[in-house]
Amino acid sequence: MKLSVNEIAKLIQAEIAGDPSFFVKGVSSFDDSEPHDITFACETKFLTHLNQTRAGVVIVPDTFIFDAHDSGNTILLKTDNPKLSFFKLVSIFHPEKKATPGIHPGADIGHHVKIGKNPIIGANVVVGDHVHIGNNVHLMPGVYIGDDVCIDDNALIKPNVAIIEKTRIGKNIIIHFGTVIGSDGFGFAQNLDKHEKIIHTGYVHIGDDVEIGACNTIDRGTLGTTVIGNGVKTDNLIHIAHNVKIGDNTLIVAQVGIAGSTTVGKNVIIAGNASITGHIKIGDGSIVGPCAGVCSNVGENEIVSGMPHMAHTRWRKVVSIISRLPEMRKNLFSFEKRLKALENKNE
Repeated sequence: MKLSVNEIAKLIQAEIAGDPSFFVKGVSSFDDSEPHDITFACETKFLTHLNQTRAGVVIVPDTFIFDAHDSGNTILLKTDNPKLSFFKLVSIFHPEKKATPGIHPGADIGHHVKIGKNPIIGANVVVGDHVHIGNNVHLMPGVYIGDDVCIDDNALIKPNVAIIEKTRIGKNIIIHFGTVIGSDGFGFAQNLDKHEKIIHTGYVHIGDDVEIGACNTIDRGTLGTTVIGNGVKTDNLIHIAHNVKIGDNTLIVAQVGIAGSTTVGKNVIIAGNASITGHIKIGDGSIVGPCAGVCSNVGENEIVSGMPHMAHTRWRKVVSIISRLPEMRKNLFSFEKRLKALENKNE
């Protein structure tokens, strides 16, 4: 496949700086590009080194002021969102393979199951009883769907995902490999010297336009509901405990753990490896830094880091001191020794 720069400019609504008749034959990263590839540059470290990419065409921000010497012979396409424009081209150069609708004979479909139009149900899929599956749903091989689950239209559920009974899943969902939705939470009651298991009768509700990463575990509510709002995106290896509520359009990066009954607001960003304790609230628009340990409420639009968490600006000061602590400790002992000597001398 190949497209001219002029054709690409029309597709992504870009302004051309260079030869519009040049043909692009592929898409690639900034560092790995070949002469007939197109790539993109958003950050300063790339925009100031355009002459270091081998790509014939680079998509740049429409506010970028370039020097012909810096860009060399590279053709530039200026758009308001280079990354989004680039990945639109990726989908054109590498279109998804279309599977043929149908139900594999090796699938096990339960009783009283309602399946919408154009289903794709792969080998070794298990669907329980009283399940509702919407239109254009794709269940890849090895998926398990428990009793009384409801999956709305246009869901893509990848191999070896387990969706436990009573789970509710909205429209336009992607769930990646190995994720478990609706398992029991970590609930036990002390009985003398034993831990008695608490029965979980709740379920998980997932909104529309959600993408769940690989190997996530999202627990059902103990009695009520665990809620994942519309537009939420989670990375791989994330645990969301029972009765957690995640607000719309929140991003959760890899290896985050959120303990039970915590409420996370809308448009929140939780960075990688952060730990969130239970029964707290994280306000709308807040950001939790990487490896943070959040142990109490976080207000709206706050940025917190560290363990225990604190304002990010304060945490930066704390971090700058940590490496100097051994020297400061040595100096403190020296001052104490000198002070004691002065006190003994004055006695």
